[in-house]
Amino acid sequence: MEYKNMELLRFTTAGSVDDGKSTLIGRLLFDSKSIFEDQLETVRATTEKRGEEGVNLALLTDGLKAEREQGITIDVAYRYFTTPKRKFIIADTPGHIQYTRNMVTGASTANAALVLIDARNGIVEQTRRHAFIASLLQIPHLIICINKMDLVDYSEEVYERIKEEFSEFSFKLDVNDVQFIPISALLGDNVVDKSTNMDWYEGPTLLYYLENVHIGSDHNFIDCRFPIQYVTRPNTDEFHDYRGYSGRIAGGIFKKDDEVILLPSGFTTKITKIDTYDGELESAYPPQSVTMLLAEDFDLSRGDMIARVNNQPTVGQDLELMVCWFHDSPLRLRGKYNILHTTRDVRCVVKDIRYKLNINTLHRDQDDKEIKMNDIARVVIRTTQPLFYDSYRKNRITGSLIFVDEHTNETVGAGMII
Repeated sequence: MEYKNMELLRFTTAGSVDDGKSTLIGRLLFDSKSIFEDQLETVRATTEKRGEEGVNLALLTDGLKAEREQGITIDVAYRYFTTPKRKFIIADTPGHIQYTRNMVTGASTANAALVLIDARNGIVEQTRRHAFIASLLQIPHLIICINKMDLVDYSEEVYERIKEEFSEFSFKLDVNDVQFIPISALLGDNVVDKSTNMDWYEGPTLLYYLENVHIGSDHNFIDCRFPIQYVTRPNTDEFHDYRGYSGRIAGGIFKKDDEVILLPSGFTTKITKIDTYDGELESAYPPQSVTMLLAEDFDLSRGDMIARVNNQPTVGQDLELMVCWFHDSPLRLRGKYNILHTTRDVRCVVKDIRYKLNINTLHRDQDDKEIKMNDIARVVIRTTQPLFYDSYRKNRITGSLIFVDEHTNETVGAGMII
């Protein structure tokens, strides 16, 4: 099996507590034959110890001891599996409200979000919160898994009612692609194998959808952005005059002989060569990591950016963003923080807190300006040096940044540029 060139799909799971997220992932791994014998043995033994029957598949993902003991998910658990068609990374994120930050972390790089709904309870507050966060993070594909269908006698009526209610709510969100799938994670209906209990459902199973959903255009291939991470100077006899600029492409397609502009200097030049570990390329696109060589020698360093002359990012020091706060100590108005944006590291001051967002009602509270852990707010910052950025909606890489505490070096928040 040729793993190297296989497409990678990252997806995140979300849902209320006890909606069966961990069971679903366990079922996905189990039915697609992606778990090792010893893992299965451990789960079997733990299931028996807890006095339960069969194999509790949820225990496959709950990696922390506290999670297994309490039967809840606390931190983001990453699981990897491969089918003949694709490689997958799953971020199993917590359902509890006090772990919103963990959910944001797990979902920030996802191509798809799985939102679980318990067929007996229908859409609850958590469903709305998670769908909203998925739309805030601009996750391209939303998969609504209506779970525990076995407990409502596989009723098509229940499925249609929840589907209609969610569709009405999702009009308010910024989501383009929504897929509904009725499943039973516990029994495996429509997870990997088609359900014989729901012949009224004619859509794909979950795994079939994950293997075939088109993710090629999830990256921005229009706006060329190349943040420089490192200047490569081997200084060997063989590469005596070699000076390359290495990094990961954040947007657009760069080709040999393209005319480009260098930021912040504004000089223009041509790309003479695009190198990679596996050899030279004629063109490169996200998310490839490459080394570019330019026609003239310019003084470029980490944090600078290569873009197109007629398509440049915004250059500025005053940014408006949505922030999800990660830390016990609240976001301070006029507080100073370090900002990490692409490969740049600058300082900033918080100039204004516009409003706090109530994630459950989507109401904007302009009076309550205390932004505590797990809160989401709209703020304005000023940076000490200009950043080269796009709106998050246009490019998830050049449109996002993180806040770091100057004294402790802890990551305290994540921001999406508006």
